[in-house]
This record gives sequence, C-alpha cells and structure tokens, in this order.
Amino acid sequence: MCSELKDDLSQLFLFMLQAGVSVSLAETGQTSRDIDLSPGQPLQPNQPTGNLGVIGRRNGMDLGAIGDSFTGSSSSINPSGVRDQLYNLQMLEAAHYKLPLPRDSERPRAYTPRHPTITPSSYPQTQAPIVNNPAFWERVGLEPFGTDTLFYAFYYQQNTYQQYLAAKELKKQSWRYHKKYNTWFQRHEEPKVATDEYEQGTYVYFDFHIANDDLQHGWCQRIKTEFTFEYNYLEDELLV
Repeated sequence: MCSELKDDLSQLFLFMLQAGVSVSLAETGQTSRDIDLSPGQPLQPNQPTGNLGVIGRRNGMDLGAIGDSFTGSSSSINPSGVRDQLYNLQMLEAAHYKLPLPRDSERPRAYTPRHPTITPSSYPQTQAPIVNNPAFWERVGLEPFGTDTLFYAFYYQQNTYQQYLAAKELKKQSWRYHKKYNTWFQRHEEPKVATDEYEQGTYVYFDFHIANDDLQHGWCQRIKTEFTFEYNYLEDELLV
C-alpha cells in the first residue's frame, strides 16, 4: 500500500474513532450471498422486456455510474459518508495492483479454431474483413435474430476483436455480464430492492449451455425471479 493511502486510511480511522463509529473491514467490503441460478422458465416471445434501465443503476432515470453516490469527504460528520470514503480508498488500492501490462497494448490475434477441419476449397478459408468493422455488428444487433447472433459470437469467438464488438452491442441492448456465472442478464421488471451493493428482482438471462437430449434445455433466454445481482460481480468495462 502506498504511503499516501496509508495516511488517508489512518486519518479516516482516527476520525471515525473520535466520532464513536464502529469500524470493521468486513463491514466495508461486499457481503457474500448465496445466489441460486438453477434454470428458470424460458422467456416466451410475448414477454418482451421494457426499457427498465441498466443493471447497476438505481432506476431508469438515474444515469450515474455505480459509486456516483460516494461523495462523502473525510471532513464530513456523516459516519456513512466516512465509510464510503474508506471503501473508495480500498478500491483505489486494489486498482493499483491491476495496472495495465505491456501486452495489453498488443494487437488482437486472429481467431484460431480449437478443432480445425479440412473443408472444400470452395468454402471461405479466412474470415471476411467486414467482421472487423464495428458498423457490421451494429447492423447485426438490429436484425430480428441479431441478439442470438451476438451471443453466439461472444461465446464462440473468445479472445477476439469480434467478441469485444459483440459484447459492446449487447450492452447497448441493456444486457449486463455476470462474472460469477459467465452469463448475460437484463432486467425484466423494475428491481424490488436496489442498494449501492446489489439489486433484487426478476431478470432475463441467456442460458448459453447447449442442449443434449432436451430441446427445451439451453441456448435460450430464461426468466429468473427473486434473483440478487451483486454489483461486485458486474462487468462494466466496455463503456465506449
């Protein structure tokens, strides 16, 4: 931990002790919860999701990012604001250990099939250049089955520029990625509970598992009720 962060943390702890506030590291961290992601009911064609805002925002009209409410300063007499400031400092320290590496600036590598198959010479042997054009993926997202195509590109073209572009378009459709379950979620209704740490309600998620013997299992959108989406599992890096 750098000396500046140590000094800030020491001052915050001293202030909180003077204010009579009980402090523990467990209190400022994320609380773990058991989340059940057993298969929900498949989403029916007549059950479209409305414009309910994006997971991670308190409501559809609140356009601030997660953490925008953390405005408390060390000089504030509000104990809650002090805890928020302490949490921000801890996040800043954690970010220090995830600085970009030199390889992060390398050009993306071309997609290499895991199980290559010899195909007739009349078949395309290389990817068409258009798949590297962001405008192509924007158009895909507007097609009737475009969302399924985006999911396919995301799960089957891993570590490629196409996967990045597909994820970018999914986020434009208000889908958000859950890092614990490797699954995309979207609000089906307004959250019943929304805090700075999580929201709970009914969601649509994409079941990316492939069906084996049951045509109703996998590779479809499903509804999950009473689901708690913890924001510490929210991947929200594609902002442009």
